[in-house]
Amino acid sequence: MITRLRASAQTLLMAALIGSFSMAQSRFPVPPESADKSPTTSTKDNSPRVRTDPLQLEREARELEELSQTIPADIAQANHGLLPKDTLEKLKRIEKLAKHLRSELNP
Repeated sequence: MITRLRASAQTLLMAALIGSFSMAQSRFPVPPESADKSPTTSTKDNSPRVRTDPLQLEREARELEELSQTIPADIAQANHGLLPKDTLEKLKRIEKLAKHLRSELNP
């Protein structure tokens, strides 16, 4: 009788251990706490922006306008098989000016 009781106790103990082991594996591990205690900073810099001179922006806008007005004539020549060699440089300059103006005007 004692051996049966001991065997039953061992069986119950094994079942409890196996049950707790399987439950422990079903949970996700908790990541360790960060060693860095400083507050997280955003990727945006909150320092005041250095603004470009408004006259410079106006000059760039005027240059952008002048360059863009020459493109339709260049395209018309390209349609006749004559692509002016400075057309690609004009387009690159237009793109550069547009990106710069957009970055300056968009906070």
